[in-house]
Amino acid sequence: MNRTVRTAVSAFAVTGLAFGLGACSEAADKAADSVDKAVAKSYEVTYEVTGSSLESVDYHAGDGTAMQPQVQSEKKPGTPWTKTVQLHGIMPPAVMPVSLAPEDLTCKVVYQGKVIKEAKGEQAMAGGCVAVSPVFN
Repeated sequence: MNRTVRTAVSAFAVTGLAFGLGACSEAADKAADSVDKAVAKSYEVTYEVTGSSLESVDYHAGDGTAMQPQVQSEKKPGTPWTKTVQLHGIMPPAVMPVSLAPEDLTCKVVYQGKVIKEAKGEQAMAGGCVAVSPVFN
């Protein structure tokens, strides 16, 4: 009798596990489809930098991969400096200014007319303006 009960319990456990894994697999497939669609999607942002004594501006311009975006650089740009770029997928929009007078430095990332990231002064030089890709919002 114990052997029959153990066999029945084992069969139910295997059946439950199979259904559970099937549900997880379906959820994983849906998540993968969502990421694939987001990665294929492109979006446009505008970088803005203001201040004085601007030495250089580095920014993600849309080349490279989402995890290793190619960085473009402009030396001795005038201010205010703006650049509109086309990025894709989960690539983060980022602009990193360098100034000899960081106290009046400001950087912004603008998406669809809204500022999605802003930094001022030393913070703008130390980390720049790096935003999360808006395709997930």
